[in-house]
Amino acid sequence: MGDPVTILAFGDSLTAGYGLNPGESVPDILQTMLHDNGYNVTIVNAGYSGDTTTGGLARLPWTLDRSQPDAAILELGANDGLQGQDPTQMEANLNAMLDLFQQHSIPVLFTGMQAMPNLGEAYAQEFAAVFPRIAEQRDLLFYPFFLEGVGGIPALNQGDGIHPNAEGARLIAKNLYPYVVQLIEKAQRLQEAG
Repeated sequence: MGDPVTILAFGDSLTAGYGLNPGESVPDILQTMLHDNGYNVTIVNAGYSGDTTTGGLARLPWTLDRSQPDAAILELGANDGLQGQDPTQMEANLNAMLDLFQQHSIPVLFTGMQAMPNLGEAYAQEFAAVFPRIAEQRDLLFYPFFLEGVGGIPALNQGDGIHPNAEGARLIAKNLYPYVVQLIEKAQRLQEAG
């Protein structure tokens, strides 16, 4: 359907598919679902385990140069939360990455994250508020919680309780799918306009 679209899945271990077999990561499953529904889409998995928004910002310029995507999924912040990083710095990093995507006319599906409760209620609230605030300010296509329906459910996660197992990854992909279709449509409109 339409022109071919390359989507950059830019994130941390949740995107990379930490602990999963080849083909079981969220980007892999999404690509299969899209192909099955007739979409001519390639998803480049640029997930890097352990990455923070600081690390992501440092590697985004060369990742964009190398992959030349038409659209992107941005999934970062989980490790900032695990490490108790300052949410203000995380917000600045995310905005800087989104500026870079904007400069390249790359539409973004922005995904939100929540902090682990062990850092206290005040931190968790401040952390979680960053994502919807950015999405609203920038009028982004936004999926509020990447781990929706999976986070905190033992049967859908690996033994560490943090990383989704294959079943969890399938559920995340299923949840994200309609948003990714909207992202593809945005990218194709830009291609036609360009």
